[in-house]
Amino acid sequence: MLKTLGTWLGSMALTASALAAPPFPLKKTEAEWRKIVSPSAYAVLFEHGTERAGSSHLNAEKRPGTYICAACNQPLFDAAHKYESGTGWPSYWQPLPNAIGTSTDYKLIYPRTEYHCARCGGHQGHVFNDGPQPTGKRYCNNGVALAFVPKDQPLPALRT
Repeated sequence: MLKTLGTWLGSMALTASALAAPPFPLKKTEAEWRKIVSPSAYAVLFEHGTERAGSSHLNAEKRPGTYICAACNQPLFDAAHKYESGTGWPSYWQPLPNAIGTSTDYKLIYPRTEYHCARCGGHQGHVFNDGPQPTGKRYCNNGVALAFVPKDQPLPALRT
């Protein structure tokens, strides 16, 4: 009986962890990601950290262009969808189509909707329902998890 219960609990844990970690098309080891991104970007993207509010140079970025994932170069947001939320983090009311995925985060006890790059799984931030119309959403992004490409420059190749 105890062996059966242990096997069942083990399979439930495996199922829960499989559900918590959706498959992403781009997979790299910790060492590979650490060679590509800065230590502060790694802490946010792959350890689900949060940068200090007001610390990102992207808060003041106003030019037309595209915000891309700092890890894999996947385009995530059009600069036309950026707005000043007053939170201290770059905020957007809409991501690019199929650019992000979401999951539920319980780190602060109550559930929040976390979003991540749909290609590499890098943590970007959280989405809230207090943004401007037409979506009413606020995608509150860690600036260190992004890079900005001005409209007059080509987007970099996606990392492989």
